[in-house]
Amino acid sequence: QVQLVESGGGLVQAGASLGLSCAASGRTFSSYAIGWFRQAPGKEREFVAAISKDGESTYYSGSVKGRFTISRDNAKNTVYLQMNSLKPEDTAVYYCAAAYIISELRPRGFTYWGQGTQVTVSS
Repeated sequence: QVQLVESGGGLVQAGASLGLSCAASGRTFSSYAIGWFRQAPGKEREFVAAISKDGESTYYSGSVKGRFTISRDNAKNTVYLQMNSLKPEDTAVYYCAAAYIISELRPRGFTYWGQGTQVTVSS
């Protein structure tokens, strides 16, 4: 089992950058692939990015590809999401989630979830 805590959210203007962190507890962090998801008010939770256990493979949604970068440091039990060129439509609560095996890039493909961190992008 792994526990996840997100941090780094905040209020920024359009075009700005923001970095999120997902800190995990437990000595088996490197056994899990990690994903970032987001949920805007009134919308379903959607996939943003994911990274494999060893960090060699990354996956992005079309809406963030080229603007967001996911990375991980297994020695620090942390996954990062660097968000550049932010847009108002990026406003959402961002969640990180862990999966022993990524069966699909959807919320149901991930087992453990953090509580989320709010990102608000003003126009």
